[in-house]
Amino acid sequence: MEKPYLPFPIFDNLDSIGAMRQNTQLAADERMTAEFLYSYRGSEATFNAYRRELERFLLWSKTVINKKLKQLRRPDIESFIEFCQRPPLTWIGTKNVPRFLIKEGERIPNPEWKPYVVNVSKVVHKEGQKPLIKNYLLSTKALESTFSILSSFFNYLLQENFLEMNPVAQIRQKSKFIRKNQHKAKIRKLSELQWSYVIETAEGMAKAEPAAHERTLFMMNALYGMYLRISELSARPQWQPKMGDFEQDAEGNWWFTTVGKGNKERQISVSDAMIAALKRYRQSLGLSPLPARGEITPLLSKSQGKGSITSTRHIRWIVQSCFDNAIERMLTDGFKEEAEQLKAATVHWLRHTGISEDVKRRPREHVRDDAGHTSSITTDRYIDVELQARARSAKHKKIKPD
Repeated sequence: MEKPYLPFPIFDNLDSIGAMRQNTQLAADERMTAEFLYSYRGSEATFNAYRRELERFLLWSKTVINKKLKQLRRPDIESFIEFCQRPPLTWIGTKNVPRFLIKEGERIPNPEWKPYVVNVSKVVHKEGQKPLIKNYLLSTKALESTFSILSSFFNYLLQENFLEMNPVAQIRQKSKFIRKNQHKAKIRKLSELQWSYVIETAEGMAKAEPAAHERTLFMMNALYGMYLRISELSARPQWQPKMGDFEQDAEGNWWFTTVGKGNKERQISVSDAMIAALKRYRQSLGLSPLPARGEITPLLSKSQGKGSITSTRHIRWIVQSCFDNAIERMLTDGFKEEAEQLKAATVHWLRHTGISEDVKRRPREHVRDDAGHTSSITTDRYIDVELQARARSAKHKKIKPD
């Protein structure tokens, strides 16, 4: 029996990919893929997603069916999608690890790296259950992402005259792979009670240890009150949030400028409550209540050392600590069910919660623009008034006649 192939990563960091583009000795498929990936260097999240999908695809085409990009046709793409749904166990890992390691001054492929990773929910992980390779499952959302990225990639190869056709576009029945939902996707958010406990917990932490947790309190306010994504709070090469990103216009209105998904800049209207939170945070740092125009003080400074927080993992840890403390308070106060539900919450739920609450009171177009949604259709997902009315009208339906 033939021994299953153990995959190794192809693409490293941006510097490496930049060099691959110039390497005329490199196989054309890898070089063209590197060129395509390099064009997404402005957005770390998008770059990582494209690298992950295209690396899987190239590894499969090279080692499973032994074909070059120019040889691939529609049935091959369908075979790859089926492969993604049931990859060999040797291609699946149970944790995210670096693609490459440094050994004796050189970057070498990490033997523990796998193209696919199985995860368990945060709640299950806390209970001590570990992910099992045999439980790997590719979600519908992940499949949609695979189709989208492959289609963009082949369109690029067409435009560069590297290929003459896009085999992904020839798949007419994607529905056999992707299940369609009639209902709106559920928005994962905190209940009013849960949010009350979370923000009160953050206020209590700030009062008890202001040096450590005034930043925590401001962070929670910003994530909820301005619908910020975690990537919009942390610094990266393309975006370094500063105090001066809060600015007042000629009419006295305050705005916060951020750079979000797709490296798109947007202005967020800032509420009076958020300005009050900003003043409190700045005064805890020994700064003036409001920032000066163009002020370059980091919005979130590191606890140790200089500069802005760059680690999204560190921000997640801070938020999770607040969640954990809120859960303890809720359990003490007898709200067991709500506390158990809060265990599943992530940082992103704060953004969802803020949008869901505001869309009840503000024009949806205003919420759409502050949230950075490209379409009102996305914002509409947060409007559950119709859903609630539907539930109420169904509640007293009779099955047996009186």
